[in-house]
Amino acid sequence: MRSPTLGSGRHVAGQLVRSGTAGPPDYNEGRNAESRDDFIHKLSIALKEMSESEVWLKLIVRANLLPEQRLEPLTDEADQLCRILVQSILTAKVNHPKPKRR
Repeated sequence: MRSPTLGSGRHVAGQLVRSGTAGPPDYNEGRNAESRDDFIHKLSIALKEMSESEVWLKLIVRANLLPEQRLEPLTDEADQLCRILVQSILTAKVNHPKPKRR
C-alpha cells in the first residue's frame, strides 16, 4: 500500500516540474516576439507559470513534504523572477500603450 504522503508528493512534484520548466521557454519566446503585444503576451504566460511554481513550493512547505529551510532559496528565487517579469511587462506596456479607440 502506498503512503498518502508519497502519492501527494509525486503529484506536487509533477506539477512543479511542469510549471517550473514552462516559464523559461515562454520567456525565450517573448525575447523573440514578433511585436510588442506578442512580447507582453509571452512574458505574461511566463509569469503565470513562475507564479504557479511559487505556489507549489509554498504548498510543499505547508504540507510538510519538505522543510522550509530547504525550499526558501527556491521560493525566494521564484518571487524575484515574478517581480522581474511583472516589471518587464509593465515597462513594455508603458513604452507601448494601446491606441485609444474613438
